[in-house]
Amino acid sequence: MRPGPRNLITDVPGLLVGNAADDDLKSGTTVLTAKDGLTASVHVMGGAPGTRETDLLAPDKSVAKIDALVLSGGSAFGLDACSGVVDALRAAGRGFQLGPAVIPLVPGAIIFDLLNGGNKDWQDNPYRALGRAAFEAAGEEFAIGTAGAGTGALTAMVKGGLGSASFVLDSGVTVGALVAANPMGAVTTPGDRHFWAAPFEVDDEFGGLGPDPRGGLGQALNSRKMQTMRAQAGAEPIPEERGNTTIAIVATDADLTKAQCQRMATAAHDGIGRATVPAHAPGDGDLVFAATTGARPLASPEAELGQIGHAAALCLSRAIGRAIYNAEPANGDLLPCWSGASGTPSQ
Repeated sequence: MRPGPRNLITDVPGLLVGNAADDDLKSGTTVLTAKDGLTASVHVMGGAPGTRETDLLAPDKSVAKIDALVLSGGSAFGLDACSGVVDALRAAGRGFQLGPAVIPLVPGAIIFDLLNGGNKDWQDNPYRALGRAAFEAAGEEFAIGTAGAGTGALTAMVKGGLGSASFVLDSGVTVGALVAANPMGAVTTPGDRHFWAAPFEVDDEFGGLGPDPRGGLGQALNSRKMQTMRAQAGAEPIPEERGNTTIAIVATDADLTKAQCQRMATAAHDGIGRATVPAHAPGDGDLVFAATTGARPLASPEAELGQIGHAAALCLSRAIGRAIYNAEPANGDLLPCWSGASGTPSQ
């Protein structure tokens, strides 16, 4: 397998992604959609998810297709980004039709970025407008790093971000990942030079420095993030395990059922665990959506599903590495970007 031409989730034919962000707010939204809708499911492994309309993605639920998926900053406020996408879809006449009623179906998930140094002194929830703007910006090309839902993301030691990666399998099936990386854990080994995801890197896509040669790593769980968040909170206590989450979408053009999409999402969580240490903590909301356009029939779906899930996990690890590698400094940042923390300028 090799990365697609863009090395983005939009290498899956038919997928579109849009970003919108408010730099003063230090937050934003990312939307994935497809013209003809998506078969989708979800798997949650974090202990504190923030979601909208995920129950309908269970394999036993009757909804066959959805219209878009939303990743957003803003914690619970960010779920309103889905409403903005619903507004835009309704205006376009898109959605589940029940008689004369047209109902857009837009599941979403959020990260916590309320203590990241941005201006949160707003009167009206800004996320509905951000959601609509992200949907209206959707295309095959989109920015990663400090963009969209990753605008205000932080990892334990350096800035987080929005990442994406893809693979085209030998069978011709395309698999991609899109992630807003805001974990409790670190994406870099101690010293912030090497990425935990380094063994899965392709073509120096996040610096080409290779794996950390040291052993015995992962025992110390230092976090600049928690120190800065506690400073932002003042006298209010902030439990160490709160205020995090990695949310992602993995997608393919393989013709999968909802149950098979759920299995793909489950397998893809390995990508978070390989790229983030620790992952899936009680206060993380780690969640992976899996979606397909269904455009490419499979000769042997059960046999090929394992390879698709494996590719999704690899793409997700690489997307996390690319998110942090491409993060850019901005006014008011609480944490350094990877390039500044590691002493290695990004290429």
